[in-house]
Amino acid sequence: MSRAPRSAGARRDWGSDESGCAVMHVDMDAFFASCEIARRPALRGLPVIVGGQDRGVVTAATYEARAYGVKSAMSMRQARLLCPQAVVITPDHALYSEVSRGVMGVLGEVTPLVEQVSVDEAFLDVAGARRRLGEPTRIGAMIRERIHREFGVTASVGVARNKFVAKLASTHAKPDGLMLVPDAATVAFLHSLPVGALWGVGEKTENALASWGITTVAELARTDLPSLQSAVGRVSGAHLHDLAWGRDPRPVTPGREEHSVGAETTFGADVHDEVVVAKRVLELADKVAARMRRQGVVARTVSVKVRTSDFVTITRSRTLDTPTDVARTIYLVARELVSSVDRRGLPVRLVGVRGERVLRREGLAAQPTLEEAADPRSGAQRDAEVALDAVRQKFGRTAIDLGA
Repeated sequence: MSRAPRSAGARRDWGSDESGCAVMHVDMDAFFASCEIARRPALRGLPVIVGGQDRGVVTAATYEARAYGVKSAMSMRQARLLCPQAVVITPDHALYSEVSRGVMGVLGEVTPLVEQVSVDEAFLDVAGARRRLGEPTRIGAMIRERIHREFGVTASVGVARNKFVAKLASTHAKPDGLMLVPDAATVAFLHSLPVGALWGVGEKTENALASWGITTVAELARTDLPSLQSAVGRVSGAHLHDLAWGRDPRPVTPGREEHSVGAETTFGADVHDEVVVAKRVLELADKVAARMRRQGVVARTVSVKVRTSDFVTITRSRTLDTPTDVARTIYLVARELVSSVDRRGLPVRLVGVRGERVLRREGLAAQPTLEEAADPRSGAQRDAEVALDAVRQKFGRTAIDLGA
């Protein structure tokens, strides 16, 4: 879900000249919520929130829920106060991953130049597909129609001369729309936006710019570079100045891999009991390992997140001797990392486990550690977990659990 601020003045027809506009940004609309509605059509038109049932955070919300002020990353408690009639659904990441793979497969049939940015968005370079499929807006319309027909979800598409402008165009096309920003209209489009629309402008930078009287992209573009660099720093100033004039030289780079696979959970009540925390760490390690095996990746680093009852969040990580997708290995490291966290005597509110610096498992020459080489059960552990995957695929995720 895009969080960049939008401008009513930018949501207009900027022209129809598609020459020089070969970059496309495809962004799914309220993706997790849309996936849930696709399999439960009776929810269509209702405010739907995807996230933890009680003390978690909002992962996604339909536009009907957003009309009440519900936003991604908001606490579920606050979301329920804003929209008490909302239907709240627990996330089903297996479903979202399956739909995501299908959508990316559709994009891959259009062009091999697909750069997946996240589970629900990607950039495409369609310059080589024009002769076969037509102009970019025609390709974008075809992509949107096919995604909706095959997966029951909607996508918004932005077409422009580079990635930065295409991303902003898709944001202004939402929901379920398509926007072309012709090459010649790039600067006029950008200068109709608030400064917060620029990549890299968060709340802190936005406040720093406002103190210099800069609140729009047009004002930033007209500010001399030395003054801009005084406001936000040398590197950031030059970067923002380039963006304000539509300069973004980055190509669409296919084959981008996800750098981490993680899962986290918020407890229904704050937990003091170390055994309860360790049990949840085991469940999370199991989820993370299963997702990695499904994606065909292994992790070089295990990290954990612990949030205490006062909302302080602490992270710890450790690099492994050998990359892994085995839940037991991840669990043992994660349990030790969680135990090493100084909670200052406070109970745990949230715990998370993540496999980071992932590699494709296929073709990886795995060198066992001395401990693994001496333990004949090490290979059997992964075989057992692969068998567990097969059982769950046939009978459901809750059919069998990993034992400690």
